[in-house]
Amino acid sequence: MEKKTFVTKEQLDEIVKEFPTPFHLYDEKGIRENAQAVKDAFAWNKGYKEYFAVKATPNPYLIKILNEYGCGCDCSSMAELVLSDACDIRGEDIMFSANDTPAEEFVKAAELGAIINLDDFTHIAFLEKTLGYIPETISLRYNPGGVYEISNGIMDNPGDAKYGLTKAQLFEGYRILKEKGAKRFGLHSFLVSNTVTNDYYPTLARTLFNLVVELKEQVGVEISFINLSGGVGIAYKPDQVPNDIAVIGEGVHKAFDEILVPNGLGDVAIYTEMGRFMLGPYGCLVTKVLHEKHTYKEYIGVDACAANLMRPAMYGAYHHITVMGKEHEECDHMYDITGALCENNDKFAIDRMLPKIEIGDLLVIHDTGAHGFAMGYNYNGRLWSAEVLLQEDGSAKLIRRAQTIADYFATFDCFDEFKGKLQ
Repeated sequence: MEKKTFVTKEQLDEIVKEFPTPFHLYDEKGIRENAQAVKDAFAWNKGYKEYFAVKATPNPYLIKILNEYGCGCDCSSMAELVLSDACDIRGEDIMFSANDTPAEEFVKAAELGAIINLDDFTHIAFLEKTLGYIPETISLRYNPGGVYEISNGIMDNPGDAKYGLTKAQLFEGYRILKEKGAKRFGLHSFLVSNTVTNDYYPTLARTLFNLVVELKEQVGVEISFINLSGGVGIAYKPDQVPNDIAVIGEGVHKAFDEILVPNGLGDVAIYTEMGRFMLGPYGCLVTKVLHEKHTYKEYIGVDACAANLMRPAMYGAYHHITVMGKEHEECDHMYDITGALCENNDKFAIDRMLPKIEIGDLLVIHDTGAHGFAMGYNYNGRLWSAEVLLQEDGSAKLIRRAQTIADYFATFDCFDEFKGKLQ
């Protein structure tokens, strides 16, 4: 099976005349259609909100597109808070999730009016000491421990994760927060990553809905919003069946009606924090073939490297590759697709069957719209690539310029002897 690109060879030939490879390219049409589909899938819940996981793709142009469909920002650092503010997204349109968080970031989140989601029991006292008060709206992150399995066997091991409170800590935490003046409470949980199944959110929802009923009965705390966080994945491999967000939304709706409504909790708002599902399939890394090497294996060297997309090197993650203009040719050549880093794991594909590749060919590496550019780094002095938006009218717009050598050395400006030399 073959994954289709959202850009044609003819379009790409024109785009590379203006923007040198490598670069990340995003599909505005696909992003908009998907954002509307997510909104429609949860329209049954009057308080629903998607908080886009800024860490996945921290680009203001893309964040603003999502914001047109009601998406807020899920932030977890100072830079992400500042970026959200710069996009005119403030107040409870920001969900700030703590994670070994410095005091100044809690202060900034409070200044912006963000909902603060605490990751640890000790953070309650830390937050009160930092701010001098407990916000009236506050959320806690739950970790049930052990392993978490859903109907098709997909599981993760929350017990080994650094995130969240135990059940006992959670219940005690809400008691303390209520005593300290909090009036509106949220519950957050993220248990399984990148699931390609329609069952994850509905299964997680049932876990959290039942927990919310217990909290009401045992602690006297009524949860106002339940944040299902992320975990809804994408089909990286061509033989995978993509998630259907409409089916997922209806599965959560069914659990809502069966558990929360009969217990007088029918006004609870549902929140999500998807990053990968929102943008992953609507971005790709465009790179040009520079070299071919024939030794013990067949290698194709491209002008991108793990500094532009580290998931294959870091996780052994699969990203599909299309040789542009050769989509219908037989995949009868086995290659390793490599970058220029001085690391042997700098490979986008290993033993991948592809059409015959020639120097100068353009390759599209699929599904880099989330956790692609964002995870870039400067090892070996390799520079961050540009980001380009393929607009709905077919034109291309630069939404982040490529890093320059001057940018790379900019933090050495305090050393006079280097000024003028590192340009």
